[in-house]
Amino acid sequence: MERRSRGPRCVTAAAGLAAIFSFGALTAVAQRPQPTRTPARPAASPTPTGAEVISRADDLPWVRIPDNNETATRPAGEPESRDQQTIEALEARIKLLESSRSKDPDAVQRRLALNLEILTRAEQRSDTLRKQLFEMLEKEGTVLAKLDSIEMDMRPEMIDRGVAFAGTLRPEELREARRRQLTAEKANQENLLNEIRRNRANLEVNLQKSDALVERLRSRLEREIDSALDETNPANKPDNENL
Repeated sequence: MERRSRGPRCVTAAAGLAAIFSFGALTAVAQRPQPTRTPARPAASPTPTGAEVISRADDLPWVRIPDNNETATRPAGEPESRDQQTIEALEARIKLLESSRSKDPDAVQRRLALNLEILTRAEQRSDTLRKQLFEMLEKEGTVLAKLDSIEMDMRPEMIDRGVAFAGTLRPEELREARRRQLTAEKANQENLLNEIRRNRANLEVNLQKSDALVERLRSRLEREIDSALDETNPANKPDNENL
């Protein structure tokens, strides 16, 4: 009887020990730190080193450039460009002005009269400058003659002759005074001569320019007169205008 009761007790004790061990193992496993998972980071796309060129040629309408010897064709109903219209308007305006000027005899006469007046004034200016130049030449000749006379009077024998006719008791002082007088007069005449020559040079330059202007105006007026005569000549007009 004692052995039979000992057997169930051993089984019960073994089962209890097994349950205790199983609970301890589960507790140890639960208390063990679980490894943390690091979330995967998305791979960064490489940054382009150079500027990226995005072509938008497909967004633009296709335009065909004609050759030099080829006329560009436009679709029917397409209006002309504003520049072309402006050019055509200017050309029409120029043609209108040219035609009106050629057909208006009064305007031609007024233009010829104005050019003739300008030519007349230019010729008068040239005549005035030429007259002034002649006067300067005369003054220059007069001053040169005066200088020659002073040079003659400054010679010692001429000074002595003048002092002898004076009848003074101090001829040396009189000769020195006469010499100083002639020297001062000579200096004045030389300064006047330099001024005259400077003015004469300026007049020559101005006269040359004025004469050149007169020649240009005369040639222009002659061409305009010939052109006006050709326009008024019935033989030079077209047959449709003669009709």
